[in-house]
Amino acid sequence: MAELLLRMQGIEKHFPGVHALSDCRFELRGGEVHALVGENGAGKSTLVKVLTGIYAKDGGTVHIGGLETEIHDAREAQALGISIIHQELNLMRHLTVAENIFIGREPMRGMIIDKKKQNKMAAELLGRLHIDIAPTTLVGTLTVAKQQMVEIAKALSFENTRILIMDEPSAALTEAEIEDLFRFIRELKAQGVGIIYISHRMGELQQISDRITVLRDGRYVGTVDTADTTLDEIIHMMVGRVIYETPKAQSAAPAGAPVALEVKGLRSREVKDVSFALRKGEILGFAGLMGAGRTETARLICGADKREAGEIWVHGAKVDIKTPSDAVEAGIGYLSEDRKQFGLCLGLSVANNTALASLRRFSGRLMVDERKLRQTAHDYRQRISIKTPSVDAQVLSLSGGNQQKVVVAKWLVRNSDVLIFDEPTRGIDVGAKSEIYKLMNQLVAEGKSIIMISSELPELLRMSDRIAVMCEGRLTGIVGIEEATQEKIMALATPGAQGGNISHGA
Repeated sequence: MAELLLRMQGIEKHFPGVHALSDCRFELRGGEVHALVGENGAGKSTLVKVLTGIYAKDGGTVHIGGLETEIHDAREAQALGISIIHQELNLMRHLTVAENIFIGREPMRGMIIDKKKQNKMAAELLGRLHIDIAPTTLVGTLTVAKQQMVEIAKALSFENTRILIMDEPSAALTEAEIEDLFRFIRELKAQGVGIIYISHRMGELQQISDRITVLRDGRYVGTVDTADTTLDEIIHMMVGRVIYETPKAQSAAPAGAPVALEVKGLRSREVKDVSFALRKGEILGFAGLMGAGRTETARLICGADKREAGEIWVHGAKVDIKTPSDAVEAGIGYLSEDRKQFGLCLGLSVANNTALASLRRFSGRLMVDERKLRQTAHDYRQRISIKTPSVDAQVLSLSGGNQQKVVVAKWLVRNSDVLIFDEPTRGIDVGAKSEIYKLMNQLVAEGKSIIMISSELPELLRMSDRIAVMCEGRLTGIVGIEEATQEKIMALATPGAQGGNISHGA
């Protein structure tokens, strides 16, 4: 049996009013990928933060290589060979890729940082990982997926890494990028590195993990060998119930429903002559490979980016959207794929975030009507089941799924008729995904119209009434859900592989 790199036993962690970890345990062997799973709030991140010295444990023991160890901070963790790739990007956007990778460990030439050597070291590391990014690129100019790859490179730049923690490393990656990631993980395994792999993408676990440990409500549920366990069994261990997510067999949109949003000839540097219509009560999925232009199209519709040409019509009336405020006034709400940067003010309360897009509604002549604001937030907290101690709690303290619900509540308070969900379930667990799906179906049943951008084809097939496919900035086809398959969608999404006209149109 391989060397036991890590053993955590009886781990306890308390926060005011919350028993976050109760008698938790976890172990990791050299040369294995051990998946750590559970719903948002199950205790995964807290356990990892205890291991990396971010949190001090309130009880229990941690053994590294057979020796009991107290880890007080991140530097001590790194000295013990523990590196982490955080779920939330932890990069400095104004610095280059090379500067981010080696920050605090820069090669020096006398009293001056040796930029040339630093860039060379970064280039060699990126090359080994098959990451096609120039070391001198500013991180702020990269896509979320590319930034994630930089995070991975940064974690692997520590030469003594024996324990590597990957917290949702593939959440924003394409299939090709995930394959590169998995290839490198297998290389690390062969070198004896132990990997703790946290992911909400259940399908990945069978591909890459050797064992799976499940946490629920801060408690240890069990550890199983991946090869001997089904995904249904893992999900049941996680949530205590069976969740069925089957593809949609036929459109649920009302027949002959009026058009809520129409886009004609939308064009920018990344978007090339895109036209489509979205009907009332419909979920229109948007599929495509990374860089296909899906998010760029959404940002043009919402006025976040400047369009070179094209028209936008809402409920049959042409609207001139030049800024996000114009889109909000037209009844369009945008839920960004990066909700923490563009959708929320993490330091503010649930109540204040809920009211962000509708402040005039709560403003009097001299001040904000706090009582009315908090009551409205409380109503929406109950309506869409936001799990929070109170509407006064900081959004920062909520799980990813509940943060996403706060963004939804913000646009519901604004009474937006058209909602654009960009990667709505990125980084949230299977139970929270099911709740987001239920909420979206509830919204369209009430007459809202939804554009759903997703990199997960099973999710699009589960939720969409029609699926629009983009490739290299162009809309290559719109497929009715009755005839949609992963093969048809990928054919339309792959450069040079589009074959025939598959249900194009509005």
